[in-house]
Amino acid sequence: MIEYPKLVQVEDYERFVGAETIERVRKKAELLQDLHLAHVSSTYYGGGVAEILSSLTLLMNSMGIKTGWRIIQGSPDFFSITKKMHNALQGGQINLSERKMQIYEEVIYENAVRNHLDHDMVVIHDPQPLPMINHYKKRGPWIWRCHLDLTNPNGELWNYFVQFVEKYDAAIFSIKEYARKLGTSQLFFMPAIDPFSIKNRELSEDEIDERLNHYNIPTDLPLVVQVSRFDRWKDPEGVIEAFKLAKKEAECTLILLGNVATDDPEGEEVYKSLLDKQEERIIILSREDTALVNALQSRAAVVLQKSIREGFGLSVTEAMWKGTPVIGGNVGGIRHQIEDGVNGFLVSSIEETAERMVQLLRDEKLRKKMGLKAREAVRKRFLMIRLLEQYLDLFNSFETIYRLSNKVL
Repeated sequence: MIEYPKLVQVEDYERFVGAETIERVRKKAELLQDLHLAHVSSTYYGGGVAEILSSLTLLMNSMGIKTGWRIIQGSPDFFSITKKMHNALQGGQINLSERKMQIYEEVIYENAVRNHLDHDMVVIHDPQPLPMINHYKKRGPWIWRCHLDLTNPNGELWNYFVQFVEKYDAAIFSIKEYARKLGTSQLFFMPAIDPFSIKNRELSEDEIDERLNHYNIPTDLPLVVQVSRFDRWKDPEGVIEAFKLAKKEAECTLILLGNVATDDPEGEEVYKSLLDKQEERIIILSREDTALVNALQSRAAVVLQKSIREGFGLSVTEAMWKGTPVIGGNVGGIRHQIEDGVNGFLVSSIEETAERMVQLLRDEKLRKKMGLKAREAVRKRFLMIRLLEQYLDLFNSFETIYRLSNKVL
């Protein structure tokens, strides 16, 4: 007979946040025991949204809140268009033709037909499923959660999206800097990590060695690591250039580990474009192995997240949790994770990235000091229980308007 693993319970967080927090969260969840909730996103794996929902939906269910997670389906054309939209929301260009809009809206209509979202509350994640709200008579609040960096969205695309966004009862962004002029309520929830997941639990030295040896990753020199989707916004080329500068002054090995998500058709192209940049000390891997991510972030002397745009760098928080200093791009949500010079460094150029790499590689005492402060920052601000409580507060606030026994909009 199969023995299923014990799911994480809110009480498991007590050693990190204390009994008072656990009791407060429990009381908030007790008010929502009859709630039937659905999250909708574009992929089960391959990015921060999937990482969050994988843990958050299970945690909500463990507290008696019936929580589902739906994934939209689409053709390659559809995901090519939504990737262009993703890029344009983060400041890129897009030719927003009638054909693109038609394909986008038709595929979402087909998904609306397949999915019966007659839930008490619905949370739609990111732009891919955004228009689904057009095709339902709401039984309760619908919420749009945008995880992207909206510092400077393409104006034409944003104006097109506003017609959908303003039909939602609330919009959630990662930080206040992403607030837009909207006729709907806006809230700000920074993402969070699950400290009990394979990616984030503490590994023994033997477990770390096993994963690194499995992929023939050399450990004779300090490791510099970036873990992210293969995406131009993560600036993998800039990482390689910065590494080459730093290596002239401090011997090390660079590992670029990424994956290609089903909703990101550009990922494979970016990955292949990097392969000819590999050298003996520059290793580029595309793998779906969360234990490998954990091993690399745990063993690394330095973790990079040299993003050009970043809604919120979940991989930054993951590495910080492991007590590893992070050098991050001075953009978007990363600014709210890294306190420059205290628990990591913020950088704005290739040269500055290389300089900070050398500084950390040469100073083990500084690495340990920053690493301890980084882990503590995550414990206080970026664990999943904090995000859960924010959602519970939001759901409870709606329940003062939409009563489960008599939902009328």
